[in-house]
Amino acid sequence: QVQLVESGGGSVQAGGSLRLSCAASGNVYSVYCMGWFRQAPGKEREGVAVISLVSGWTNYADSVKGRFTISRDSAKNTLLLQMNSLKPEDTAIYYCAADWRSCSRNSDNYPTWGQGTQVTVSS
Repeated sequence: QVQLVESGGGSVQAGGSLRLSCAASGNVYSVYCMGWFRQAPGKEREGVAVISLVSGWTNYADSVKGRFTISRDSAKNTLLLQMNSLKPEDTAIYYCAADWRSCSRNSDNYPTWGQGTQVTVSS
């Protein structure tokens, strides 16, 4: 079992930056891929960025390419998401998730989720 706890959300003005963290505990050595997802009110959950813990391969949603960077601190079992040039449309609850078998931005593939952290970007 793996437990995930997100932190770092908050409120920021458009153009600002935030860094999200996801602390993983438990049997993290068996995790193949981790990702950040977000869900805005009235919208479906969206895959923002994922990273393979085996190869370091990353994949981003087109809407965040060039602005967001996903990374991992293996020593601390922490997943990070650096968000720059934030826009009001980035407002959502952000979740981290773990998958043992594949690496994609399809949220249906992820069996383990954190509780989420709110990000609010004002114009």
